[in-house]
Amino acid sequence: MVHMGRGRLRIYLGAAPGVGKTYAMLAEAHRRAGRGTDVVAGFVEHHGREQTLARAEGLEVVPRRELVHRGAVFTEMDLDAVLARRPQVALVDELAHSNVPGSRNAKRWQDVEELLAAGVDVVSTVNIQHLESLGDVVEGITGVRQRETVPDDVVRRADQIELVDMSPQALRRRLAHGNVYAPEKIDAALSNYFRPGNLTALRELALLWTADRVDEYLQTYRAEQGIQGTWQTRERIVVGLTGGPEGATLIRRAARIAARGSGGELLAVHITRSDGLAGTGSPQALIEQRALLESLGGTFHTVLGEDPAAGLLDFARGVNATQVVLGSSRRKAWQYVYGPGVGATVTRDSGDIDVHIVTHEHAAKGRGRVPIRRVTDLGRRRAVAGWLIGVAGPLLLALLLTHVNGLGLSTDMLLFLTVTVCAALVGGLFPAVASALVGSSALNYWFTPPTHTFSISEPQNILAVAIFTAVGIAVASVVDLAARRTHQAARSQTEAQTLSALAGTVLRGAPTGEGVLTALLDQVRETFQQDSAALLERADEHSPWRRTAASGPHPPDRPEQADVDVPVGEHLALVLAGRVLPAEDRRLLGAFAAQAAVLLERRRLAGEAAAARREAEGNRIRTALLAAVSHDLRTPLAGIKAAVSSLRSEDVEWDEADEAELLAGIEEGADRLDHLINNLLDMSRLQTGTVTPLIQETDLDEVVPFALAGVPPDAVRLDVPESLPMIFADAGLLERSLANLIENAVKYSPQGVRVYVRADALHPVGGTARMELRIVDRGPGVPEEAKERIFAPFQRHGDAPRGAGVGLGLAVARGFVEAMDGTVAAEDTPGGGLTMVVTLPAVERPSEPAPRSGPGPADRVAPAVAEAARAPDGVPGGAPYGSRA
Repeated sequence: MVHMGRGRLRIYLGAAPGVGKTYAMLAEAHRRAGRGTDVVAGFVEHHGREQTLARAEGLEVVPRRELVHRGAVFTEMDLDAVLARRPQVALVDELAHSNVPGSRNAKRWQDVEELLAAGVDVVSTVNIQHLESLGDVVEGITGVRQRETVPDDVVRRADQIELVDMSPQALRRRLAHGNVYAPEKIDAALSNYFRPGNLTALRELALLWTADRVDEYLQTYRAEQGIQGTWQTRERIVVGLTGGPEGATLIRRAARIAARGSGGELLAVHITRSDGLAGTGSPQALIEQRALLESLGGTFHTVLGEDPAAGLLDFARGVNATQVVLGSSRRKAWQYVYGPGVGATVTRDSGDIDVHIVTHEHAAKGRGRVPIRRVTDLGRRRAVAGWLIGVAGPLLLALLLTHVNGLGLSTDMLLFLTVTVCAALVGGLFPAVASALVGSSALNYWFTPPTHTFSISEPQNILAVAIFTAVGIAVASVVDLAARRTHQAARSQTEAQTLSALAGTVLRGAPTGEGVLTALLDQVRETFQQDSAALLERADEHSPWRRTAASGPHPPDRPEQADVDVPVGEHLALVLAGRVLPAEDRRLLGAFAAQAAVLLERRRLAGEAAAARREAEGNRIRTALLAAVSHDLRTPLAGIKAAVSSLRSEDVEWDEADEAELLAGIEEGADRLDHLINNLLDMSRLQTGTVTPLIQETDLDEVVPFALAGVPPDAVRLDVPESLPMIFADAGLLERSLANLIENAVKYSPQGVRVYVRADALHPVGGTARMELRIVDRGPGVPEEAKERIFAPFQRHGDAPRGAGVGLGLAVARGFVEAMDGTVAAEDTPGGGLTMVVTLPAVERPSEPAPRSGPGPADRVAPAVAEAARAPDGVPGGAPYGSRA
């Protein structure tokens, strides 16, 4: 049996080695085999245990593959052989095992992924100590570092997880009886790894991890069953990374916190300076930590920020984080004179966000980042000008004042203060402080007695210089504060306007065209000054990303390639490439991402609605088709059957006249069946979009005569001048369309009144030349409100009898003509009746004579109508009539 779709994964999770997970896996295999399931052992590690070997008997075993590594021969699961065997269920022991170099995959869980992708169900085993997020915890408990690990996500997404547990005392008894290890290894195992405390701690880890998984199953069940109740708030854990060596510890700790709550989300953020200066972290360490984070199912983000604490909190609030995980500071005690540190600041300002400070072995052993408050960036040109004014201005003023005597110390001080204020206005705080210091020194040296020394003899001069310095610094601080407030106000105004525009779009109902998402991404690029933007989507967390919409050159294909990644739910992400954004920009970017998700959902819903409409139309047509088959096709079949039965009857002798009449009935019924079936087939082609016309130059007077084959010879009068230009059309489709229209007109014209068919060329000014064909009848006519309805499939107008057809003739005619870039419309015939107007593109020749002047289309039809009215048996138009198909 070949499985369709992805296989199912069942994992036996052991609390410790030797608890019997492999034995449980083999028992499950025998249970399934007993039910008739095709089970094979892809890889079973028995470790020489007799009970395990006995339990494996009776199962089909796929031979292992031998590999040579460093002169030794090793055996691994033969993945290709298992795939070629294609069982329903494969047993693959030790999920966290590392394959021997030379194997297709580095880890056995990757082999299992290939089996699942091929549709093979897999039963596997793993111990709790092999989970990636618990590696450092297990090492702290047992003193043994697990080198073979498996990402938690691989185990979590298993369809079934069964905990195989045993009390520490029972496990130690198994070990002592030789059921786990060889006798020579028992004493060392009991005194080291298998101590009661170690086993108890491992058992608790396994129980807690499994309990979290059970909680996820419970919530899934409640959702599927529609059970109402209070749901847990989704936990979003943000890890602050500096690139230091403690990063891996923080990530694992945060992963465990996120795993304790169902649906927890793990994010890591690294704050980088906008000037590009390197921080205290290692770029290589960040790369390794990012890989670890992604293996645990988390996402990595980089944001700009001069203040790490503020940037971290801005990011956390922007993603609605519930907890923040930070490491203990690596700064030494004396370095706290620079400030409280990032951890203390985040804890103080976090508000309702919980903060976890995680200790690590590098705490207080290295130099941490010293928080230095930076003033508002006024631009490079203003900064250079401010420093020139602040440093060179006082010196130049001092040289100038030395040649001007008699101004007095107070006047000199005001002039120096003016220079300081100018430096503050242009360059901000630091140039103004420098100006105040340089200016006070110049005042002291040149203008405060005793001059040409830095001594001050009079106390009031000391006070004056001090006040001068204080006023200069105060003015600089005010200017810097005003600049920052102006920057914040401008930013808030821009953000408010953008959010208002987005909100207005949502309230008005955004359009759903293909270009709307691209236009929104263009706006994102323009607003945030990015090179490219893309909206990525995936079916589930294990599927590859695909671009739904993009803007700009070389848009990212995956979040890892982007400078900015904003997740929208679990399966949608807005990514930008160009530059890293500050944390404060992510709030506004989140609004754009939400709007993009709304547009995408609306486009998807619009497509589903269109598909539903098409399905409903198809259902309606199928229902009408059944009705047509049940009556309109059965009637001629019944007539043919009756006539044939009569002719074959041996009880009655038919004369030649009766036989001729019966044969004529058979022929008439067959023709009617042929007509109905052709229309049904044509309508089916139109509905499925398989009509592909062969457009070529066609002569109208060669097509129209063939369209008259189904009507009496004297029922139609033609007026198709030989001088008419040729048209662009498919001759076969045009013949079928005209035949349906003419037969319909003849059917409903009064007896003896001919249908008038006239063709003429139209030459609209500035447009394409068209050919117009008018089919004029003198029947009852059709009211204005029904002129479009008669072209719908399976529609009969008024009280048309069932024998008048299935209502497809006009629908097929219009469909074929529109496929040839033409039109079919219904108009009233002056004096009564209905006129079908068919227009088709005409061939324009350079030598074609200029358009003739004369009456318009309506005037040209008038003589035709008058001619029809002069017929001796003409009947004036009357009330609406039945089916015109």
